[in-house]
Amino acid sequence: MNYLSPSILAADFSRLGEQLRAIDEAGAEYVHIDVMDGAFVPSISFGMPLIQSIRPCSGRIFDVHLMVEEPIRYIQEFADCGADMITVHAEACVHLDRTVETIREKGIRPAVALNPATSLSVLEYILPSLDMVLLMTVNPGFGGQKFIPYSFEKIRELRHIIEERGLNTDIEVDGGVTLSNVEEILKAGANVIVSGSAVFQGDISENVRRFRELMK
Repeated sequence: MNYLSPSILAADFSRLGEQLRAIDEAGAEYVHIDVMDGAFVPSISFGMPLIQSIRPCSGRIFDVHLMVEEPIRYIQEFADCGADMITVHAEACVHLDRTVETIREKGIRPAVALNPATSLSVLEYILPSLDMVLLMTVNPGFGGQKFIPYSFEKIRELRHIIEERGLNTDIEVDGGVTLSNVEEILKAGANVIVSGSAVFQGDISENVRRFRELMK
C-alpha cells in the first residue's frame, strides 16, 4: 500500500487549517510535520504548540519527523500533542534503541531516519523494532532541494533487506519528490511519499489527486 504524506513545511501558515482540510479531503493519508531545532539542522521550524493547535483540524496520521538532537528528551511531549508516528534520526541519538523503545512505550509508531550519506548498516539490529524507515533524499534542513540520484540505489537496497528478513517495514522518502520522479521512487521500493512544494504550490487538491493517481 502506498501513502502520501504532504509536508506542511511548504504550506501557507496564514491558511494552515484550511490547507490541512484540503489535503484531507483530497485523500492524503498522512500529514508530515518537520520539527527542526537549529542544532541538528541549521533551520528552526515549529514545535509542540503548533502540532497541538492543528490536531483538531485533521484526522489523518500525524507523521512527526524530529530533526533534533537527542529527541528522547521530547517523546512524551510529542505524544501528548497528537503525534501518531515519531521519526528520529539515527545520527541524532546516542542510544537509538532506547529512543525507539520509548516511542513504542508511549503507544506511538516508531521510525528512524537516515541522512543521505548514512549507511543502511546502522539499521541492522534496530530494523525489526521499526514501523518505518525514512530515507532522506536531500540533506535535511531546507525545503525545495533536488533529489539526490544515488538515493535510488539506497531505496532498492533497503527494500531488498526488508523482504529478505521477512519484515513489514514501510520505506518513506523525503526530499525532492515531485510528480515527475515519484513513480521511479515507488518502483525502487518506497511506499510512503513525502512532498512539500509539489503539493502546496498551486492547486493543492489537484496536486494531491495527481500524486495519488501516480501512486496507485
